[in-house]
Amino acid sequence: MSREGDGGLIAINWGSSAFRAWLVGPDGIVKDQLVSSSGVVGLDRQAMATVIDEVTARWPAVARIIATGMIGSNIGWTERPYLECPVSLADLAAACAPTKIGPTTVYLAPGLACVRRADGRPDILRGEDMEIFGAIALRGAEASGRTIVLPGTHTKWAHIEDGYLVEFFTSMAGEMFDRLTAGGLLASIVSDEAIPGNAFQKGLAEGSDGLGLTTALFGVRAGVIRGTVDRSDAASYLRGLLIGSEFADAAHLGIGPTDDTIVLVGNPGLCRLYQAAAPFFGFAAEIVDSRDATVAGFVALDLQSMKLC
Repeated sequence: MSREGDGGLIAINWGSSAFRAWLVGPDGIVKDQLVSSSGVVGLDRQAMATVIDEVTARWPAVARIIATGMIGSNIGWTERPYLECPVSLADLAAACAPTKIGPTTVYLAPGLACVRRADGRPDILRGEDMEIFGAIALRGAEASGRTIVLPGTHTKWAHIEDGYLVEFFTSMAGEMFDRLTAGGLLASIVSDEAIPGNAFQKGLAEGSDGLGLTTALFGVRAGVIRGTVDRSDAASYLRGLLIGSEFADAAHLGIGPTDDTIVLVGNPGLCRLYQAAAPFFGFAAEIVDSRDATVAGFVALDLQSMKLC
């Protein structure tokens, strides 16, 4: 990953509600980072340009800037069209477009899109590509045939073959948990943190048994009120239902690992729950640090881009 003789890379993941940037040296190591709440949703074009000016003032000696995420969407600086899967890192590098944000040239990555083979339905992503391709870069040949899962608000399940992101699906289970327990129907019965255990396992089983998820979710409240679910177990049971439904969807869509191992990248607490769930469905699971994967993805993309120059 060494790029001797240059000033390194500024890698930016610019989402709807957050801004993250890393100064990556020629050796591929993070030298500094900048994290803020300056997501694109709250910024006009002048404010976006100001953010880039602040980055270049902080790290003035770096020639290359690559940005992924919603900055390249229709609510960002300019829309970069979706690249259709299957997609390799070389495909992604070729689709990164030099764009002036204020006086600074920033290479904006496109979003990725697929139409799944199993159900013929579309899906899209922006920004998660760096975690996915970073996990591929970190695992090398071992990544082929595996499914990379990014637990979070909108969890991505991505199937990898020979370095290509072949297809993926998105689950809204994280957002459903957050909304239902923050102010929804289940807010009054969910208090403790979700943990692996009997209630979680019960949720996994019932979330994947074929009953519609909307019916199963109301059953969390009914179970607490009727005494079949302890209030202290409600969060674990709910998480189990939601995660179990995801594993069932993965099986239905054929987006599962061919070597019985999934790679988890994302929120550490959520990753541990998915890791605990995997054996229930016959899989092993390994966790890759989110920042490590994201930075590795940017470094691999930068190296691939230089090959195309």
